[in-house]
Amino acid sequence: MRTLDRYIFREVAATWLAVSGVLLVILVSNQLARVLTQAAANDFPRGVVLALIGLTSAGYLSVVVPIGFFLAILLALGRLYHESEMAAIQSCGVGPAGLYRPIALLGAAIFGLLVWLSFWGIPGATARAKELRAEALRDAQFGSLEPGRFRTFAGGRVVFYAERVDDNKILHNVHVFVERPAEKAQGKSDDAVASSRSDDADKLEIWVATRAEQRGAGQAEQTFVLYDGERYEGSPGSGEFRIIEFAEGGIPIRLGEIAGGPADAEMKPTRALLASDESKDRAELQWRMSTPLLAMILMVLAVPLARLRPRQGRFGRIGVAILAFFLYYQMLVAARTWVENDVVPSFLGLWWVHGVALGVALALLLRESPPTRIRVASEPA
Repeated sequence: MRTLDRYIFREVAATWLAVSGVLLVILVSNQLARVLTQAAANDFPRGVVLALIGLTSAGYLSVVVPIGFFLAILLALGRLYHESEMAAIQSCGVGPAGLYRPIALLGAAIFGLLVWLSFWGIPGATARAKELRAEALRDAQFGSLEPGRFRTFAGGRVVFYAERVDDNKILHNVHVFVERPAEKAQGKSDDAVASSRSDDADKLEIWVATRAEQRGAGQAEQTFVLYDGERYEGSPGSGEFRIIEFAEGGIPIRLGEIAGGPADAEMKPTRALLASDESKDRAELQWRMSTPLLAMILMVLAVPLARLRPRQGRFGRIGVAILAFFLYYQMLVAARTWVENDVVPSFLGLWWVHGVALGVALALLLRESPPTRIRVASEPA
């Protein structure tokens, strides 16, 4: 690598790391406030909070890395133009191709990083973050059991009361009220509370036990196991009831999925997206392919856009660059939505947006490139 190439490479790489770091800190700060608010409301463990911050922050890299690279080229080359170093470089015969050579070396590394993040890293982190958040929220529902207070589950159909909870999370002197509608027993809908037997009429159960414990922590289906107690069963309006003594009994409770998470397509492995014919999966696959392409097209656009006029400030093109990135990115988001809703055929997909952006970048490059001078040797008289 030539001295000039090393110089430009070092300038762009250092600026990229600095800009990307600042952008990531800003985005993570917003995410941090949201995660901490949710953690405080649900009493998440410290380890879960740190893991959620790290996993959810990984998703920002698909945006931070390309725009950081784009702005780094503009800032690094803009400084060279502003301090008249670029004039000296161009006087040595270095044109746009000479500028692209060291920048493309860094771009190749960034392209590889974005391929790994888009196809493997971010989907895996997103899936793990949703799983971890769901486990923490489910545990928090049971973790909120306090001695001497009633706690409801399954939409109010199950009510727990414990007189005391020891250091081992064992509940003592437990009372449980369970309402089992008739349609649940007849299997007309999914069970929120699993029943040990089925009746045709509505049934109420009251469980009284000396102690109880939770099993299946973090899972959608959890069980309260009660020991040494009695179960009272009866139907409203009926004088019939029965008392059952038990040494051990279980009350399964289905907590269900946690709402507000990412779409399933965002968490699917790339191999599953390749084999799918669903519109949402095709849109997600093209989105993952678009992230590395976005960085490369922005690299092509940045070199002509960084060119400054005499006495123009170093940051004179930053506003235009941010606007260009915003339009490019929003067009990709709109195209993705159109593919998901079958407004645009999948073969056209997001590719037309990249084509337009690349065309604009090449047009600017041709406009900013100096014309080639051709000397014609004069014939001797």
